[in-house]
Amino acid sequence: MSQTVDRALSILPLLAEGPADLGQVADRLGVHKSTALRLLRTLHEHGFVYRQSDQRYRLGARLFSLAQEAMENLDIREIAHPHLVRLNAQCGHTVHLAVHEENEVLYIDKVESRYPVRMYSRIGKPVAITVAAVAKLLLADLPEAERRALADKLDYPMYTPRSTPNAPAFLRELEKVREQGWATDLGGHEESINCVAAPVRGADGRVVAAMSVSAPNVVVTADELLTLLPLVRRTAEDISGEYSGRTTAKDTA
Repeated sequence: MSQTVDRALSILPLLAEGPADLGQVADRLGVHKSTALRLLRTLHEHGFVYRQSDQRYRLGARLFSLAQEAMENLDIREIAHPHLVRLNAQCGHTVHLAVHEENEVLYIDKVESRYPVRMYSRIGKPVAITVAAVAKLLLADLPEAERRALADKLDYPMYTPRSTPNAPAFLRELEKVREQGWATDLGGHEESINCVAAPVRGADGRVVAAMSVSAPNVVVTADELLTLLPLVRRTAEDISGEYSGRTTAKDTA
């Protein structure tokens, strides 16, 4: 039975490459055409493959429907939280997870610093979208036309002398973040607070969330915080792997 399941599942990546006829499927599996036909018929009955009018088979609509449903039911916060706790235990600083929803970037999880001097933030609260490192990562992943349209709509409050002053500067920063794959906020929102952030990506490579480590200057300098960037990026990659199904929690523990 396990061999039958293995063979049936092997058909799906073949058809992901494009439509294939019965002979091609049989050749790829190394089985007789009658065996391949039984497997294809079963997959067809369940909607996982579809037989075209030219007698070739392609992936069925139900497969895409199930994949979409599974993605919608994935809870990025639940998956990420153990990783955030582990990172916090390693560095001691405040760790955040944020997502982009309805033109706002919101914190959806937070693990508090172990130091007495902490930054103020709250789960569910929008971030300062023009300066926050997590916001830069999430917005940098948008298509160029969307980035430009959004940049033109935003206000650019000068929280500190290091705040992003206008749309052109913001777009330059997003392009830089897009190229390097990480972001910082070095005193852009509060002069005394620095932050480094990395993206969490889904199976399609798009950024689904961003995570960050933040600390006040009195605890660590900006340069000292930047030395944590490899650890932050590694944590984000571990979350990405688990979220996209490339790895499991056991693999990244």
